[in-house]
Amino acid sequence: MFATVSSVGVFGMHSYIVNIEADIAMGKAKFDIVGLPDAAVSESKERVRAAMKNSGYDFPTIHITVNLAPADIRKEGPIYDLPILIALMSASKQLNCDVSKCAFIGELSLGGELHHVNGVLPMTIEARNKGYENIFVPVDNQAEASVVDGINVYPVKNVKELIAHLKGETLIEKAEFDGFEDETDMPFTADFADVKGQYQAKRALEIAAAGSHNVMMIGPPGSGKSMLAKRIPSILPDMTFDESLETTKIFSVAGQLPKDVSIIRQRPFRSPHHTVSAPGLSGGGSVPKPGEISLAHNGVLFLDELPEFSRNAMEALRQPIEDGKVSISRVAGTLTYPCSVMLVCAMNPCPCGYYGHPTKKCTCPGGAAARYLAKVSGPLLDRLDIHIEVPQVSFSELSDTEKSETSKQIKERVNTARRIQLKRFEGTDIKSNAHMTAEMTRKFCILTDGASQMLKNSFEKLGLSARAYDKVLRVARTIADLDGSENIDVKHIAEAIQYRSLDRKFWNNEN
Repeated sequence: MFATVSSVGVFGMHSYIVNIEADIAMGKAKFDIVGLPDAAVSESKERVRAAMKNSGYDFPTIHITVNLAPADIRKEGPIYDLPILIALMSASKQLNCDVSKCAFIGELSLGGELHHVNGVLPMTIEARNKGYENIFVPVDNQAEASVVDGINVYPVKNVKELIAHLKGETLIEKAEFDGFEDETDMPFTADFADVKGQYQAKRALEIAAAGSHNVMMIGPPGSGKSMLAKRIPSILPDMTFDESLETTKIFSVAGQLPKDVSIIRQRPFRSPHHTVSAPGLSGGGSVPKPGEISLAHNGVLFLDELPEFSRNAMEALRQPIEDGKVSISRVAGTLTYPCSVMLVCAMNPCPCGYYGHPTKKCTCPGGAAARYLAKVSGPLLDRLDIHIEVPQVSFSELSDTEKSETSKQIKERVNTARRIQLKRFEGTDIKSNAHMTAEMTRKFCILTDGASQMLKNSFEKLGLSARAYDKVLRVARTIADLDGSENIDVKHIAEAIQYRSLDRKFWNNEN
């Protein structure tokens, strides 16, 4: 007796159809699973055996062979429990129905209940793309699976419920997507209106949010660097449905999507501790899972106290920041995860934090400030578009009762500038000025004569690298977009250059 049931596997962000072939033959009672199963898949036999018996069905006590095809791809995790059980029920004639247009995903408990599994969203998309009409998933995964249009999603609580549905006795109600709404009306607990002073820093962050530029903030302890960073999500442009879907897929694969969330509607904000390892940032494991930089995709990765991160961790960011994707090679294969992030870094100017402070004396020994700054490599610093000083807030600013500009007001300008960029890059994969290619930079960053001369003088005086030159142009392009200007003028270049000179100031003033 033989039966085939379809399921879906996932390897990184890539999903593929897996055919569960079950054969029941006369002979010594034995249960074999073949097709490159890992330990969790091999243990499915015990979960399936107990789930069938405890759900009131007969487990075949003869020779059972289950093949997971294609056999040349390693199968991982407990997601094949449910399709194996359905295949055995069909092969043993306890279930007689057509499941050729159905896909099954789920981990079984010994009592027959279904548990939450990772990666259901990309697996549901793959099943839909391959022409399957129905997919059965654990009830805790129904929200994310319901996002996919063009396939019927059935949330299953237990084996009895599923068998009753397949037999046409008691039908399971299909999961319905609750609809996609952007984050415009979603309240933020952290608002820029709470920030006293720091007008230049807020202006720099507005530019960064509008063009998705990377930022470095340098200032003494208590100046508000972390406070500013935590409010960046409140001014980021609204997510498109495609951006939300891609971000949700990453969280689904990583197992970090809450069970009641269908799709991520707000841009992620990730702030790992400085003790995080390089694999923790970029992704790792025998079969690599997404790291912090991928979990921040389409959002913000905030690294507070940047020099305290290990050198390996900081250097692991260099290529992913530039490429917008991270590739991780292991024995199991090479996986690529998207990581188009806005990198925001914060640091003190020296170990004690008070180098250059107007009232507090720096207690660090001579040369300590330069050594502290040197922990951040030149190539990484070059990849940060905007460098901004965050000075100590004065008493008069702190005691000022006048309400500052709200995040909503800032976000309106950011959204306007981002719409200009989306129209500019229509038909391409580029969504913001920060990610322009070299060719696009030459095409869209048109300078007036005065702006061109100013850039030339500044380039020679500051000794900017070729990468820094492009960064200045892209930041100036964003400033011009916020200003509603088609061309880049002198004032736009002047402001952009100002945001590249801060690190030189600290280096050159070190005694």
